[in-house]
Amino acid sequence: MAQYRIEKHPILSIPERKIIEFSWQDQHFSAQEGETIAAALMANGIHIFGHHHKDGNPLGIFCANGQCSQCMVIANGRPVKSCMETIEPGMRVQPNDGLPVLPPASEHTDFRALQEKTVEVLIIGGGPAGLSAAIELGKLGIQTLLVEDKHRLGGKLVLQTHRFFGSMKNVYAGTRGIDIATRLEKEVRQYPSVEVWTRSTVLAVFSDQKVGVLRNGQEYTLVCPQVLLVTSGAREKFLAFPGNTLPGVYGAGAFQTLVNRDLVRPAEKLFIVGGGNVGLIAGYHALQAGIGVVGLIEAMPECGGYKVHKDKLIRMGVPIYTAHTILSANGNGRVESVTIAQVDADFKPIPGTEKSFACDAVLIAVGLDPVNEFYTKAIDFGMSAYVAGDAEEIAEASSAIFTGKIRGLEIARALGKTETEIPTSWQKTSQILKSRPGQIFLEQHPDLHEGVIPIFHCNQEIPCNPCSGLCPNGLIIVDQNDIRQIPAFIGNNYSCQVCERCVAGCPGLAITLVDYRGNADLPLVSIPYEFSREIVTAKDIVTALDTEGNPLGNFEVVDFHTIPSSDRTLIVVIEAPADLAPSIAGIRIQENPITQPMTQYVHHVADDTIVCRCEHVTAGEIRALIRQGYRDINEIKTVTRAGMGACGGKTCASLIHRLFREENVPVNEITNPSKRPLFMEVPLGVFAGESKEESH
Repeated sequence: MAQYRIEKHPILSIPERKIIEFSWQDQHFSAQEGETIAAALMANGIHIFGHHHKDGNPLGIFCANGQCSQCMVIANGRPVKSCMETIEPGMRVQPNDGLPVLPPASEHTDFRALQEKTVEVLIIGGGPAGLSAAIELGKLGIQTLLVEDKHRLGGKLVLQTHRFFGSMKNVYAGTRGIDIATRLEKEVRQYPSVEVWTRSTVLAVFSDQKVGVLRNGQEYTLVCPQVLLVTSGAREKFLAFPGNTLPGVYGAGAFQTLVNRDLVRPAEKLFIVGGGNVGLIAGYHALQAGIGVVGLIEAMPECGGYKVHKDKLIRMGVPIYTAHTILSANGNGRVESVTIAQVDADFKPIPGTEKSFACDAVLIAVGLDPVNEFYTKAIDFGMSAYVAGDAEEIAEASSAIFTGKIRGLEIARALGKTETEIPTSWQKTSQILKSRPGQIFLEQHPDLHEGVIPIFHCNQEIPCNPCSGLCPNGLIIVDQNDIRQIPAFIGNNYSCQVCERCVAGCPGLAITLVDYRGNADLPLVSIPYEFSREIVTAKDIVTALDTEGNPLGNFEVVDFHTIPSSDRTLIVVIEAPADLAPSIAGIRIQENPITQPMTQYVHHVADDTIVCRCEHVTAGEIRALIRQGYRDINEIKTVTRAGMGACGGKTCASLIHRLFREENVPVNEITNPSKRPLFMEVPLGVFAGESKEESH
């Protein structure tokens, strides 16, 4: 079977890995050593991992984060989450069709005493907030245990190929997320007082103020911390629509994990639901990986993410449909198309506006919820507990880095390890980094047609200042007291040295350089470019677009180069008429045919929409109970099993609330379900100290 691997990438290096063999349904396939079972299956074009026990519908990967069981398979006779389990040579993998049969228990067991570990600080989560806090604690020699469930540190940073926004001084702005993760991990590991457990999962916080940790997936330990810091990030929200459980419907994090971590191409043509930063960035990552992006929809009148992210997609040829919703994902066994429609002021689909698009994947990026259950439970049990990053408040990774730094110093003060006060400027910086996108201004172009002029195509207030730090002569300024201000060029048209550092280093790819010196009528325009050299080469004819994606004409590429500080960003130079040159913001990457709707929209045939992915409970089943008078979601759970699956009700609870709203049930009449922080399936023998061989 053909391999669906990413063999070339403009930003990521492609490592050489040992090839191993495994079997799927008794057929032999190849995999790369160290990758997950899910990545190996997807790389071999296998998208259906099993079938649901309730309705027999096909199941595929959805979250790639271990928080659901959509990707469960039977590996060497054991049911495992394929997104979390590493492939092994000779491994026999079978689909999980129906309820898995557990392996027989050992007749003779060798139990070990339960291990306990005392630490000053336990940090749950090795993402940007947890790493930054650990660095501050490590500097002061505070005994710290950092627990991360993935095989490497960095959290979602390890999935981000783009440069980060924010402050260059405080949060590595202008550096790619993948490189920030490497820098933070390297710094953490230099402090002897900080111990790191990767591939380890926190399972529960107990009333005796101990924390249960599954170390390396096989050893259970009770950790007794003086202080608990929760930096466990966020989980993605879900949407209820017909076809939402088809293989090929991915959470944004799962898609980025497959593409940017596993270097697997899970789709050829992608459709995106959600216009926040997560959805917009995922679209850009798809294009970089050679995956076509058919379109993006956002229910609100405007995208909620940074305008520069939206602009990047538009000028690369991706249509964005605001005030639109998804009606269904369609297909037989996996996604084959998607149907959307325009919505009115009440977010109701407008009849007659339906359109369908051919695609083989639908990416859901409709917001995040904090993973804060361990923090709230710790507070309930009277522990000294702190929270930072997305577990505290959903914001950008730059904000998580800085809030983690603040929490680290706060914890050190609480432990009496330092008397250093938290600078008041830190709190102000933290609030700026958390701020939502601000005012949008009309794009202004200088009325100058000689010399060299940088053009800023970023016209929205967002926290970002790398351009001001990149200019060697200080000719670009951003208010350092409030880095949300729009940048300005304070030089004259003969002061720029054409170093192009601002062009290559802008996180939003939103700066171009117009050079009138050679020919004032046909100036040269320098454009940032982060795609394969095979797409655009010298002498090619490219379509130039403005900030809003409007085509300005077709022009020849006269130069194609890098600069010493470009960090994998290439610079394409075209020659364009003087009246158009300042408006050119980018070049089209993908052509129109992939983005055209089908001639007729597809009616999805389904009895009802799945609300609970884990147990395949439909909206109709729950709505019937609400109409019978059910108001306690725990009672609905006992009747339908909604919320009793592997994710612990964390995905469907908000959708059930939506059904109550649609049935006009007041919020004060609804009883919320009991929260279940535990979401990992663990063999019972592990808790008893059974050896690995016996527990298998």
